[in-house]
Amino acid sequence: MQLVGTIRVVAAVIEQDGRYLITQRRASAVLPLLWEFPGGRVEEGETDAVALKREVSHRLGVEIEVGQLISFVSHPYERYTVDLYLYECSIQSGEPAPLAVNEFRWVTSAEFDRYPFTPADEATMNKLLGVG
Repeated sequence: MQLVGTIRVVAAVIEQDGRYLITQRRASAVLPLLWEFPGGRVEEGETDAVALKREVSHRLGVEIEVGQLISFVSHPYERYTVDLYLYECSIQSGEPAPLAVNEFRWVTSAEFDRYPFTPADEATMNKLLGVG
């Protein structure tokens, strides 16, 4: 298979009361039904913050404030590499709803291992938790 190249992806770490917001990919998506931090691809001409606000609003219907970059991981898949930039974020308005995701959950970091995450998100979580 031919490699497509590198895809820049941004994701939000949204924590409230010791719980983190995670989303499950749709059954029709690449990496179906795996869990991840909410976010998506950065389109040409977008900043990370603009892309992250757009993606989280589209997927969950909430407006966020994007804070500092907290982690980066580059993960090779079979046909492309994902450069995943994880940002500390907070919800400014709205309540999450599964608009363009299968579902969402608020979980503690101790519960992360109960959910099958995408490989890039799993690598990022391991860095955040000091596991890998």
